[in-house]
Amino acid sequence: MGRYMTMKQTEQTTMKKQMSDILLSISWGCLAREYFSKSASWFYNKFNGIDGNRKPTEFSLEERIQLKGALCDLADRIRRAADSIETI
Repeated sequence: MGRYMTMKQTEQTTMKKQMSDILLSISWGCLAREYFSKSASWFYNKFNGIDGNRKPTEFSLEERIQLKGALCDLADRIRRAADSIETI
């Protein structure tokens, strides 16, 4: 009977994985331009955790706070739009 060693893998969770529930519901390129004044490619590189040179990258703390604010703003805007629909 052999010994089995379990190695603990450290996997960096990308922002894309964290946003999987809403991934296809948002125009991320539009969000990048509107809330970050950055290109879609800049955003997708950060989002996927790999830059254009195949090097690891991620959102800085400030950018994460900015992304959180952008998503909250979008949620508020969607709620206002939904509330404006008359169902009478």
